[in-house]
Amino acid sequence: MFLTFTPSKKIKMETRIDIQKREPAAYHAMLGLEKYLSTSKVDPIILELIKMRASQINGCAYCLNMHAIDARKLGETEQRLYVLNAWRETTLFSKKEEAVLALTEEVTLISNHVLDETYSNAKNLFDEHELAQIIMAIVTINAWNRIAITSKMMVG
Repeated sequence: MFLTFTPSKKIKMETRIDIQKREPAAYHAMLGLEKYLSTSKVDPIILELIKMRASQINGCAYCLNMHAIDARKLGETEQRLYVLNAWRETTLFSKKEEAVLALTEEVTLISNHVLDETYSNAKNLFDEHELAQIIMAIVTINAWNRIAITSKMMVG
């Protein structure tokens, strides 16, 4: 028996709404979260891994493109970016990065809840301020993903 591949139809991408233009105060409030996170104690590479992993889960091409570029500028390797969606199957990520990626997945897929074990692991590796900042980073990229996907922000 042979399986045949039927390509799905390409989604016609046309921006629906420019929230930055229509609701600048709301957009600037989101940018305020980004500004806060850029001054946090969290390693900038970890922040980009959070943004990449959540964007992979949410299927946000706009954010994946942007944060892959940003991660590379910070020195992130192609290899780690390519295997990020299978991070559990590699030895390329540190214990701290693994804890953050697990937490990112569980917060992003919040209907499954954040396991006590996942939270405790992160709590053991980061101080309370860093952990709070990591949670805010995860929440923020998930909000950006929802804005970009819903408004059909375009890549390129």
